[in-house]
Amino acid sequence: MKRITYDYITKLLEQGKMKMRFLIPAVLFAVVPMGVMAQGNKSGLHEENFDKSVRPADDFYQFATGGWQKNNPLPAAYSRFGSFDLLQENVNKQVNEILTDLRKKTYKTGTIEQKLSDFYKLALDVDRRNQEGIAPVKALLDEMEAAKTKEDLQALQLKYAEQGYGVSFVCGFGADEKNSTMNIFNVYQSGLTLGQKDYYVNNDSATVAIRKAYREFIADMFQLYGFSEEAAKQKEQAVFQHETTLALISKSATELRDPQANYNKMTLAEFNANYPNLRLEVMSNAEGIKSEWIQEMVVGQPEFLAGLDKIVVAESAETLRALMEWDVIMSSCSYLTDEIRERNFQFFGQTMSGRKEDYPLWKRATSQVESQMGEALGNIYVKRYFPASSKKMMEELVHNLQISLGQRIDAQTWMSDSTKAAAHKKLDRFYVKIGYPNKWHDYSTLIIDPAKSYYENVMACRKFAHDKHIEEKAGKPVDRDEWFMDPQTVNAYYNPTTNEICFPAGILQYPFFDPKADEAFNYGAIGVVIGHEMTHGFDDQGRQYDADGNMRDWWTASDAEGFKQRADMYADFFSNIKVLPDLNANGRFTLGENLADHGGLQVAYNAFLNATKGKKLKNKDGFTPAQRFFLAYAGVWADNITEQEIRNRVKVDPHSLGRWRVNGALPHIDAWYEAFNVKEGDKLFIPKSERLELW
Repeated sequence: MKRITYDYITKLLEQGKMKMRFLIPAVLFAVVPMGVMAQGNKSGLHEENFDKSVRPADDFYQFATGGWQKNNPLPAAYSRFGSFDLLQENVNKQVNEILTDLRKKTYKTGTIEQKLSDFYKLALDVDRRNQEGIAPVKALLDEMEAAKTKEDLQALQLKYAEQGYGVSFVCGFGADEKNSTMNIFNVYQSGLTLGQKDYYVNNDSATVAIRKAYREFIADMFQLYGFSEEAAKQKEQAVFQHETTLALISKSATELRDPQANYNKMTLAEFNANYPNLRLEVMSNAEGIKSEWIQEMVVGQPEFLAGLDKIVVAESAETLRALMEWDVIMSSCSYLTDEIRERNFQFFGQTMSGRKEDYPLWKRATSQVESQMGEALGNIYVKRYFPASSKKMMEELVHNLQISLGQRIDAQTWMSDSTKAAAHKKLDRFYVKIGYPNKWHDYSTLIIDPAKSYYENVMACRKFAHDKHIEEKAGKPVDRDEWFMDPQTVNAYYNPTTNEICFPAGILQYPFFDPKADEAFNYGAIGVVIGHEMTHGFDDQGRQYDADGNMRDWWTASDAEGFKQRADMYADFFSNIKVLPDLNANGRFTLGENLADHGGLQVAYNAFLNATKGKKLKNKDGFTPAQRFFLAYAGVWADNITEQEIRNRVKVDPHSLGRWRVNGALPHIDAWYEAFNVKEGDKLFIPKSERLELW
């Protein structure tokens, strides 16, 4: 079956299906040392980033970032490019420098340097891949073509159980949300190449056009893998019909945000009785999972599996074969010929996102090494670029933000003392991870063989990750020291089952932190980011988990209702925002991230006041300290974005668009009104009674 390993985790994160909460889906976070912060005396702001032709009270996003947008046109390889992407570019270059240095030397077989170096060389060797064509997967496809009956195909599914060819659900071990110290087997809906059901069921013109392009893409890919035009068309029809049928029974991205609804504990006997045609036990056994490890499990979407059980019975051998072959195609297309890779980019990059060209080879190759051996690369990265002293300094800042969040909890007049006490307990129990793991993965059993094809080595990496996942988690307690990101990752996350906030080493520089800037800038940028992650522990999802990471209601009934009323109002506010003339934001889907932005702003601003208490602060570059705080926050979200990517993100990204993380969030912050003298009649003004009061 499709296993929840690194590749699939990445996909789940992109689709918002995993429970870790992020500041942005693919790029983000930074932390900063308090001691260094206190030394800065510049504003940190850049005049050229502003657009002073507009009033901040009418369009704060344009005022704060309009100059940046003008001066940083969208690069051809990007569908969205923001100020933080500039930082990501720098980190990418740092990582590539490591790989370039490794490439210049020869290493003893079996060393991590040999594995990284040889894998990187394979990723760069497009000439070899073009010469090999589809040879790395042809034997596998021929084997599937030769299997004429459904029974024959099902036998192949067992033979290749680790890959999950033709299986429309995913499984893996993870923390039991109601017994968070132990791992449990999880079964989750899957099977949609486009990720979200909206792409299959919505009938607006843009989505209809994507469906048409997707069908053409499927047929083209089958032909590129050696099938005739007629055969490719038949297989396209089978794949598309299957996925459309799955979409009808799949939960939406918004529905998947309900942790209670996605927690349905079953015994193996109950699963087999409920879904006899899904062959969970026999397929699990085939990939090395003992029955004793799955006697109890959590089923995410029982209704989906019930529907899938019926679909599996009804579908023909021809359909199953097409699905299995399609999985082979989609799992290999990034590792074969330029022609195949370019057609894949044409659909996912150009049609769906509006990108004009693919990333250069060095960047693609670097990313592919990171996707398979990211932590090994991260070990080298932190030694070269992340001084040990930074970790302690960052711990100090995080602690300062924790104090501020505690003060904000106490300040809530709508919350009872008992709920406040439980909230403090959870806050005090935050498990903080900064920089890099305390222990590193052992890659000694991974073999990278340059004599084999690039695709074969990718499969070896997947096999390694698969076996490691089972070995470390099946029937085992949760390892709280596990990291779900590599150290060089430019991002951060909150994980409710371990009640942890994690800040990798990847970012300690502008626009999140400027050591030459003062507190106003750094608290507005970095401080809000840290507060954002902390507040995820108390957003509409995070609040359902207690200090130990268990899904348990620790709220009084009246407090829970008070929270819900406020959250519902905020969801409605964002749902009324028009991101395009014919498209509204989805405030319910983005609720958790919007609440985290709100909390991050409130907590960081309070921390800023704490840090500067008793100081005589000066105006700089024509702005007060409070104004600089909010300008720094807005500057983080400066970006240019294609219309296609706007439409895509509204469907798949649980974060609001950059413009609305500013113009949507700030009108709910009283301190922003005071800083910029925003009054009734201004375009961004909303009455005090309509502003969110939460954290």
